[in-house]
Amino acid sequence: MSGTAWLALAVVYVVWGSTYLGIRVAVETMPPLLSAAARFTIAGALLMALLAWRKGAAALRVAPRQLASAALVGLLLLAGGNGLAFLAESQLPSGLTALLVALTPVWMILLRIGSGHRPGSMALVGVGLGVVGLVVLTAPGMSGRIALPGVVVMVVGTLLWALGSVLSARIPVPDDAFVATAYEMVAGGIGCLLLAVLRGEPAGFHLLAVSGRSWAALAYLVVFGSLGAFTCYVWLLRAAPLSVVSTYAYVNPVVAVVLGALVLHEPLTRNLVIGGTVIVAAVASIVTAPERATERPSRRPR
Repeated sequence: MSGTAWLALAVVYVVWGSTYLGIRVAVETMPPLLSAAARFTIAGALLMALLAWRKGAAALRVAPRQLASAALVGLLLLAGGNGLAFLAESQLPSGLTALLVALTPVWMILLRIGSGHRPGSMALVGVGLGVVGLVVLTAPGMSGRIALPGVVVMVVGTLLWALGSVLSARIPVPDDAFVATAYEMVAGGIGCLLLAVLRGEPAGFHLLAVSGRSWAALAYLVVFGSLGAFTCYVWLLRAAPLSVVSTYAYVNPVVAVVLGALVLHEPLTRNLVIGGTVIVAAVASIVTAPERATERPSRRPR
């Protein structure tokens, strides 16, 4: 690979890994689902404006079926997956959340088994390791105090994320990845807003109560997480081997755990390290399996 490709991959490693830290800081003083809604709505609007400027307004025209498909994928990936990550991080450390998110490929394999697919032995080993890692991370008394409701929310989020990833390869989303993602972001933002209203978040929200570092974290998530790193990722899918690009799936959790410990002083318990190592090994087994058991890596931003 070229030096530019390695630099782009480093951006994906670090920035996407750091989004968990950004979410944790944002939800310190912002309602979780409202902050998720702001992130994706703003990012989607910016991406649409950029596309219209670079390619003309006609680039955003898509067939009704493609628009509906993009909206469905956006609701599953961003409102379901990422939105619930915001909600979970109001209760869980950022590093633990990242490790739970890393279990998404396990769900993808199980979904494909349910549809008749027969994965290879390495992929099944990855599923087994993922289950073991989850048990080690969440067993009572093994990793300190764990908010089990937050864990359940995040596990449901990973299931919705996996379902959206699988569906995105099977339904007629827009051909242009940037256009598809712009519509997915807006749909996901609207979905997060509706969920926030159902939870009653707007009623108790006051802009003056939001800290400067939470605003900075939200801006970081929009500009660097949803736009900058995503652009690098889409470019890498064309400029680098897929096997190399896919390594972000098990590097991001490591980055998240390290940053959580260094910046937020989140405890690195023995079982967090052990469970995290097992989960990273599980993801590596799945990603590098000779017969790929997952769909093409999702093109949506973290």
